[in-house]
Amino acid sequence: MAQLEPLRVEGVTAGYRGVPVLRDVTLTVETGQVVGLVGPNGAGKSTLLDVICGSLRPTTGRVWLFGRDVTKLPVHRRARLGLGRTFQRLEPFSSLSIADNLLVAAEQAGGGEEQAKQAVHALLRRFGLVDFAGQPLAAVPTAVARIVEIARALAAGARMLLLDEPSSGMSEQQVREFAGTVRALRGDGLSVVLVEHDPELVGAVCDEVYELGLQRGVLSRAAGSRPAPSTSG
Repeated sequence: MAQLEPLRVEGVTAGYRGVPVLRDVTLTVETGQVVGLVGPNGAGKSTLLDVICGSLRPTTGRVWLFGRDVTKLPVHRRARLGLGRTFQRLEPFSSLSIADNLLVAAEQAGGGEEQAKQAVHALLRRFGLVDFAGQPLAAVPTAVARIVEIARALAAGARMLLLDEPSSGMSEQQVREFAGTVRALRGDGLSVVLVEHDPELVGAVCDEVYELGLQRGVLSRAAGSRPAPSTSG
């Protein structure tokens, strides 16, 4: 049986207070594919993520997650289907330790306290966060906090990730290390939409790249996009 596409956006037009920001946007993300979304500030990149995650209802068009029409579903219902998002501004609970940040997300995913704790331990090891586990999120470097956001999304059960400018605040070395993290996610079969201004990060991890801004709110396929990789190896 063919796998259902993690994400399909079809013919979406959306904006704020009657002013359109996106016009007839169509986008598909396959399993194990990283799709880059680039363009100048104000072109509508974060607006498109708002539509996908459910915080903004499109004027026209539809959104599907894993084959299900979610156009009218609220944010929390989409999250339960496996959608996770990180933000330009760090969102997790900064006063909680990193381990507790992950535990809160894992408990929301259900399955019981012991299962949640096991999931947290596995994620701490997977992302190299063991040494930071007891530290408040507010006390760790930005690059670590960005990784925590992703780990927190996975703890909550995300299989489709929306990453909004994750390299913000990172050094060049940290960006290279982060690229390795994204490639590892792709290798595990997760799917990603990456909004990013850093061309090196986009080039290092994205299988396809789309641009917003050649015409305001109109999406076009960027040169140099590659076909989605096989997730078998």
